[in-house]
Amino acid sequence: MKKTAPITASERSYIVEKEKFVPVSEYFGEDTFNNKAMKDKLSKDVCKKLMAAMNEDKKLDIETANIVAHAMKEWAIAKGATHFAHWFQPMTGITAEKHDAFVDPVGNGEVIERFSGKQLVQGEPDASSFPSGGIRATFEARGYTAWDMSSPAFIRRNGISTTLCIPTAFISYTGEALDKKTPLLRSNKAVSDSAVKMLKLLGNTGVKRVFSTLGPEQEYFLIDTDYFYKRPDLVLGGRTVAGAAPAKGQELEDQYFGSIKERISSYMHDVEEELFKLGVPAKTRHNEVAPSQFEIAPVFEEANLAVDHNQLVMDTLRSVAKKHNLAALLHEKPFAGINGSGKHVNWSLSDNNGNNLLNPGSTPHDNIQFLVFLIATIRGVYRHADILRASVASYANDHRLGANEAPPAIISAFLGDQLTKILDDIEKGTVTKATNGEIIDLGISSLPIVSKDNTDRNRTSPFAFTGNKFEFRAVGSSQSISFPATVINTIVAESLDYLAEKIKKVGGKNLNQAVFAILKDEIKAIKPILFNGDNYTKEWEEEASKRKLPNDKTTPVALKALITNKALDLFEKYGVLSKVELKSRYLIHLEKYIKDLEIEVKCLNNICMNHVIPAGTAYQKELAKAVALTKEALGTGVDTVAQKEILKKIVALLNKIYTGNKEILATVEGASALHDEQKKAELLCNKAKTKMDELREYVDELEGMVDDDIWPLPRFWEMLFIS
Repeated sequence: MKKTAPITASERSYIVEKEKFVPVSEYFGEDTFNNKAMKDKLSKDVCKKLMAAMNEDKKLDIETANIVAHAMKEWAIAKGATHFAHWFQPMTGITAEKHDAFVDPVGNGEVIERFSGKQLVQGEPDASSFPSGGIRATFEARGYTAWDMSSPAFIRRNGISTTLCIPTAFISYTGEALDKKTPLLRSNKAVSDSAVKMLKLLGNTGVKRVFSTLGPEQEYFLIDTDYFYKRPDLVLGGRTVAGAAPAKGQELEDQYFGSIKERISSYMHDVEEELFKLGVPAKTRHNEVAPSQFEIAPVFEEANLAVDHNQLVMDTLRSVAKKHNLAALLHEKPFAGINGSGKHVNWSLSDNNGNNLLNPGSTPHDNIQFLVFLIATIRGVYRHADILRASVASYANDHRLGANEAPPAIISAFLGDQLTKILDDIEKGTVTKATNGEIIDLGISSLPIVSKDNTDRNRTSPFAFTGNKFEFRAVGSSQSISFPATVINTIVAESLDYLAEKIKKVGGKNLNQAVFAILKDEIKAIKPILFNGDNYTKEWEEEASKRKLPNDKTTPVALKALITNKALDLFEKYGVLSKVELKSRYLIHLEKYIKDLEIEVKCLNNICMNHVIPAGTAYQKELAKAVALTKEALGTGVDTVAQKEILKKIVALLNKIYTGNKEILATVEGASALHDEQKKAELLCNKAKTKMDELREYVDELEGMVDDDIWPLPRFWEMLFIS
């Protein structure tokens, strides 16, 4: 709900009963240059041209671009904007922007506000310091932003500053993609082309466009900023590199879906109000499993818009938190010993007529179409499980994947008992002729029930079918959802083309019969990827190995999938990423892994040398003094065995901490001499990270022994139970 009179952000945090409110529907999207704003500011003819450019992939002439730019400027200025920015998503995984004022000098010390079509359509932000994976050198500064008309421009307010942000792609002077948006847009086109061809082949000629839809469920933690700024590891790396688990964590399940505390509810209210104004359809909010962990989920949107909106969600979670004296943590594993955070990305396909292609239909023909798209998706996951795993690979996500709170590194697909039974029957040949009667006898006519969430939910499955969509549960909470969506779109496009070619070859008068014959073979081929059981068990890991499913447990190993000939050929074939562009992403992700780990090493070193060892030494001194004073007062015969044992333990731990810290630094120094980034990442992963885990155990044990008044770092129990 929104107050009718303008108020400050801090005032909005405290609701007064007598104040008036208006429904969300009256201000939803008010800070976006959406269809309503365009109709208000543009003529019907200009709107028609703009819509054609947006929906039919037509070019926008410069005259129309100038009219749109002027209208957008007038709209933004009326909302207080003084600057505009091309808002893009470089390979850092976050967003970037450079602000330019609308003002232009006109002589005699005067200026006017001006914004041209050329400025709207293309910018040159330089941005040479962003990672490019070798596509361009730092001295080759030219990087261009290109307006993405499919995602509406929006207003961002930061204090008293107001800026018009224009979503854009980011490309190099020679045309290579330097961002996460461009490959996604290309993959959207690829899957649309392949899906439309398949639909026509199946007799559905009324579809002109197919698009993927996404619904990311964003998890996050909240802690008080007073604690946050006392933890250098949280401030610099987003994760505690040391810290003992609290006596009570999530064992009682009393946080999950529990009553939301007033302070948190007020925060969520402010987050949602900001998102509603930006046109983000935030739908669900609730407490998550771990203490101080929460989730926000939107309504499904077209993939490109969903990606942009998720970036805005993450940014808004952080910015609004500061106004409530909170810090929003999006790291995948900010606290050891309790659940980490993921971002379950729900993926599906829809056509321009509003039909979900993964929604079982009410007729046999609809169900044949459904089965084709279902099998195509599963086949894509089976054929390219290694690439899908690589799409969620990061140093942060490695702390979460496979930890019995998130899917394992083994990619498998869950269908539920009902669908599995139907596929088994098709494979066994229960249907010999694809007549309507026999399809009904098979049970396919009851498939519409599946769309009512009749499928089971398997929370251990990385890729689970949940009625009319697949839930990709392995995406990390801090990650951009763009690359995982790009991968899914591309592998499904390839599978649809593969099935289409097989259907064409079989031919014959009975299309249904041809389709079922092919599906029968494909079901048998993809069966290794199907698993409805508990993905966390050791037995499944052994079974997956027998099925020859990849099990790439760490990022350095997983990323190799991006530079296989299979991956390079696939992405180039569909025009999603050239071989140069895909190799650059492999290098960028590898480089980020190394940097993230090295930052944590430095944080751990700082905490050990400047916090932990001084605190342990101070307590050691207090104990030694106590033992000496006790003997002095009571004589040497007094029993001080307990104090001495504690003292010995503290001395031993301090020695282990100091020695372990030195070994980690030596390993990092040795790795820095390597010129091969793959070998460097593997060395750091296999040796430095292992030693960091060992060192943490010593630090956490010491924390449990040192006096509260001496221990300098906020403890988990203090941070995780917000009042």
